[in-house]
Amino acid sequence: MTELKPSKSAIKREYLALQKLGEELITLRQSEIDSLPLDDDLREAIMEAQQIKAHGALRRQKQYIGKLMRNIDPEPLKQAFSKLRR
Repeated sequence: MTELKPSKSAIKREYLALQKLGEELITLRQSEIDSLPLDDDLREAIMEAQQIKAHGALRRQKQYIGKLMRNIDPEPLKQAFSKLRR
């Protein structure tokens, strides 16, 4: 039996959802970011995004954060983030 691969559209939706979560992480305070299970590269990218003022540069940084989030298991992060938002 062959295993069905997700469609390109499904993969893109998943990546965009991760990028959106990354954009929400940018809005957090430092203490909230420190409480999340983030790897060092992702934490650093979020901190850099908080400092960026130029729209184009911020857009590229958000895309980079989304790319970094593809390499981690997002479930623990999603759960911790939802606890913060309550």
